[in-house]
Amino acid sequence: MPVVKYPRVRDPLFYEWDRKAQKCGLRHTIYAVNGDQYTGEWLDNLKHGKGTQIWKNTGAIYSGDWKFGKRDGHGSYSIPDPVTKEYRRVYTGMWENGRRGGRGVFFYPNGERYEGEWSNGLRSGWGKMHYKDGSVYEGEWLEDKHNGQGVLLLPNENRYEGGWKDGKKHGPGKFFYLDKGQLLEGVWVADIPKCGVLIDIDRDNAPAPPQFPLPEVIT
Repeated sequence: MPVVKYPRVRDPLFYEWDRKAQKCGLRHTIYAVNGDQYTGEWLDNLKHGKGTQIWKNTGAIYSGDWKFGKRDGHGSYSIPDPVTKEYRRVYTGMWENGRRGGRGVFFYPNGERYEGEWSNGLRSGWGKMHYKDGSVYEGEWLEDKHNGQGVLLLPNENRYEGGWKDGKKHGPGKFFYLDKGQLLEGVWVADIPKCGVLIDIDRDNAPAPPQFPLPEVIT
């Protein structure tokens, strides 16, 4: 009895092409239509794991962790200097869902620096800000503003310790005028001291004390 051979059924070629095009695991550099490029790990066609992204329009580079297509985990973000073209580090730290989230350090173009906690890309939580004029604030933040308890140290070593709200002194606090050898302890509202007590502290050793000491209050 003759043996009849039937041709083996093959899947259409585009099935094979699609299978080969799926991005999963470690791959070489992939170029997007807009010119952006990514080198690193993939999972189900999404950036996932360790990888480096370069944006063509800005030249910015992110190198670090990815999760389901978004920056998530620890990573560093840098941009090229418009004049020298050398890369300047902008942020190093934790990311959540594509935004700065967790602990990290942000370097501002004017030389200022923030070290602390982030949420949804904003300074929120506990952090320390070094300002260009030499002032340093360390304390609580909420949505990019001093909010809660914190200490502001001025360049002349005077300092404020106490409450803050919306970036301004607010609530009970102490202002140490070390240049004058005085301490103001009271309550602030929107950066203005509304009531309090001013006393001398180590006035004799202050660099610029008032001409006359404060009179004693007799009770």
